[in-house]
Formats: sequence, structure tokens, C-alpha cells
Amino acid sequence: MSLEIRNVHKSFDGVPALKDIDLRVGSHDFVCLLGPSGCGKTTLLRIVAGLLQADRGEIQFQGEDLTRLPPRLRNFGIVFQSYSLFPNMTVRENIGYGLRIRGEAPARIAKRVDDLLEMIHIPDMAQRYPWQLSGGQQQRVALARALAVDPRLILLDEPLSALDARVRNEMRREIRDVQRRLRIPTIMVTHDQEEALMLADVVVCMNRGSIEQVGSPQDLYREPRTRFVADFVGSSNLLRPAWVRAHAAGLLERHPAPGRDDQWLMCVRPEHIQLEEDPQGPAVVETVTFLGNLCRAKLRWGDLDLLTEQHGCFGLAEGQRVRPTIDAAASRWVSA
Repeated sequence: MSLEIRNVHKSFDGVPALKDIDLRVGSHDFVCLLGPSGCGKTTLLRIVAGLLQADRGEIQFQGEDLTRLPPRLRNFGIVFQSYSLFPNMTVRENIGYGLRIRGEAPARIAKRVDDLLEMIHIPDMAQRYPWQLSGGQQQRVALARALAVDPRLILLDEPLSALDARVRNEMRREIRDVQRRLRIPTIMVTHDQEEALMLADVVVCMNRGSIEQVGSPQDLYREPRTRFVADFVGSSNLLRPAWVRAHAAGLLERHPAPGRDDQWLMCVRPEHIQLEEDPQGPAVVETVTFLGNLCRAKLRWGDLDLLTEQHGCFGLAEGQRVRPTIDAAASRWVSA
């Protein structure tokens, strides 16, 4: 492992922001800290960077204790949401700034900056100032500046949240491509589940200062362990055991409830409910939303509203009765 976070705890004015966090980051991993605002993900990133001190716990990198080491000695590259480019410096000067303050030879700085300008695909903008760049171009420069000093670890604090959807998608691909090419361990903070699922090797789902679940994007989507993860990572239908017994008892044959009814919910993803037109069906279509390659329908089944996603609407209409079939193999019990 490259980075080890051990038993890290942090409070502000007596209110816990992080509760005994343990996390390991592999030598080439792209890790996303995912969770809602206030869950502690940025606090954890700032502690790793050395910008905050934990109340207790340890930060180690490749066996070296960094817990009390100042940020400038950690050799981590940091990219913030606000970019924080120097407005009075050109793109070239911004990218080379870290190398200059380290006393690197001008020829080495020039070569390194040229290489990075090519890597981020803006070699013709070297003499522009930040105010002459689009948001996406500024973000590319901020990333190049972080990479210029050959960091041991890259830390990204919601770097794409200020960009529009098209540019954000472009930058996601760019960041992932650069990380894979350079094989630098990377930790990124985001509240955007799509971003985490697209970019990460490992997703750390956080809630109220604690880690709810750690795993690959596929693990968290297909095998959520808690109600929070099932709800936050993708869309889900959360079914009470009593409802399952009354309306889809066949699920219990495949997946008996693991405990008391008040402790568990059945997680069913929208794409795992198939619909068949049936005038005598037990469910009624309440809304239909066309999404191009998908059709999203909300059903009323018993006393619950369920979300489904179908490839093709096959004439679905509001008020229509249908017979749903839930894929038992893809359904999972999660702690309530």
C-alpha cells in the first residue's frame, strides 16, 4: 500500500467531523471519497494533505509517518475546486511555479512545462493568462501545475463541480487518462455518484463522518450493505420485508430475510424490474419519462411507489396496469 490512514478522528467545536477513519490506498489506485455535503470527505482530504491536523490517528505513506509533517514536505499535488491559479502569471509560469521555487534549472523547467502542455492538450495557450481561459482550460492548467513537481500522491478536491456538463465529462476522461498513464495514486473528493463510478478504482462512501462502505464501483452498486449506500450510489427501490411477503413472496425463497423486519430492507435496482402489459396486473403506471435509450416509469404497486427502467417503452402509458417481475438474483438485503 502507498497510503495508510489509521484511526483518524477530527472534531470541530466538539462536533465529530471524522470518526476513527481507517483507509488504505494502493500504489496505483484512483480513490473517490463520495458522500453528501458535510460527511467529512474534504476534512479527510485536507488532513492527508497536511492542511489540517487530526485530533488523533496516523497518516503513513510508503511506511513514512506523515502525521506531523508540514504540507510542503509531503510532495503531494493538490487541485482545488477554485483552481487557485496566479492571475498575474501566464499558463507557462503557473505550471512551472513549483519547480521554480524548488530551484530547478530553467532548461529543466521549460522541458517539463512543454511536456505537460502537450499532455493536457493546450500547447498553444502557454502565454495566455488565467482570465483568458475557459473554466475547463483553467482546470487543465491547475492539474498540470500539480503534476509538474512529480508528486507522490495527487489530491483532488471537487475539481470539476464548477464546470458545465459537457466540459465536466471531457475533464473526467482527461483526469482518468492522465492518472492511468502516470500511475500516480490519486484521491478525489466528489458528491457526484456518476463521477465516482466513472473514475474510481475504489469508492469510499462516507456518511456523517464515518465510512459506510469501501469497494469497487461495481461492488457498491451491485452489493450495497446499508440503506445509505443503496440510496446514494445509483437509484434503488427499498422494500420492507412485510411488503415483499405480501406482493413478491418468491423473492423470499431465493433470499430469506437475514433478521428482524425492522433491521432490513430489500434493495431492488430499477433496471431489475421487468414489466408486462396486463389489464389485470397488480401495478399501475403513474408516470413515464422518455430518456432516449431508456424509459423510466414510476409504478404504484400495493402501497409503494417503485421506479423502473426499461429499454424501450413498448407503449407504456400513465394509468396502464402492468405485471412487474423482480429479478431475484440481483436483489439484495441491506441494513435499515
